[in-house]
Amino acid sequence: MTKIGVLFGVILTITATAAAGQTVPADDPALARLEAELGRLEALSGGRLGVAAIHLESGREVYLHADEPFPMASTYKVPIAVQLLTRVDAGERSLAEMVELGPEDLHPGSGTLSRLFDDPGVALSLRNLMELMLLISDNSATDLTLAAAGGSAAVTARMRTLGIDGLRVDRPTSLLIADYSGIEGAPEDGRISPELWRELSGEVHPDERGRARDTFGTDPRDTSTPRSMAALLRKIWDGEAVGGASTELLLDVLRRVETGTERLKGLLPPRTVVAHKTGTIGGTTNDVGIIYLPGDAGHVVTVAFVKDSEIPTPQRERAIAHAARAIYDFFLFNPVG
Repeated sequence: MTKIGVLFGVILTITATAAAGQTVPADDPALARLEAELGRLEALSGGRLGVAAIHLESGREVYLHADEPFPMASTYKVPIAVQLLTRVDAGERSLAEMVELGPEDLHPGSGTLSRLFDDPGVALSLRNLMELMLLISDNSATDLTLAAAGGSAAVTARMRTLGIDGLRVDRPTSLLIADYSGIEGAPEDGRISPELWRELSGEVHPDERGRARDTFGTDPRDTSTPRSMAALLRKIWDGEAVGGASTELLLDVLRRVETGTERLKGLLPPRTVVAHKTGTIGGTTNDVGIIYLPGDAGHVVTVAFVKDSEIPTPQRERAIAHAARAIYDFFLFNPVG
């Protein structure tokens, strides 16, 4: 082969390789610069940073580690809410339906139910439970909402019906936290009283706890790719995930979320509206949602997942905040492709 032929073959190989790994259009160098900036910011996370951004009005999108699974932590409460509202839309459940809390429904983790209620007889509506699940990430409310939604398999099946393949829900929060903590012997349905939790937790050897936490980031259960979570948020915005009234309710609740002010919102201008949900466990720190740009610049689905990080959570949050600000600025000043 001539030197020219060899050179031509090398060029073809390089071009094909670049195209195969490309996540932004070749004719949009500005998006390529944003992608490069997100890659640069990954080092700030202390681990692996997965990002997805979709400008809803123009359809322009950019990703970092688009199809790599990340532990969702409490961001998996968004697909749980979608499945519950799907059942409500179908007339199978009612948000006004009252659910009585028993001792085995009060689980460890974030939230207030297990701290406020320790006597039988307390009942909350499904709407109350869904809002507690999203607004303050209450785990007891989450597991009751998940049960009303039909369970983990029903949530995952709903994602598949929506055409979302890279997102799966497998466990109630009680079992997710138990697996992370190395706890064995929890009831398969996840209903565990505080007393039994303390008993089982006390039996875990520190070495076993450490091994469980070390392997948590590679567990395929309750994970999503950045692309899949972004697709779900886009379908929620477009009214394809649930009906019109349910869409309005879900977005309203997500706009009122009280957790994670230093993540997607951390470096955005004051009073920027963000409909979002956070998640944190071990080396995982997440925030996913929709950023409302000012004026007529539109809206941006923004997903930021951090996993396998050993630096303090505030530093991980700063990485998410920087990524969100880069995305915000880019689409504010480049709203049309």
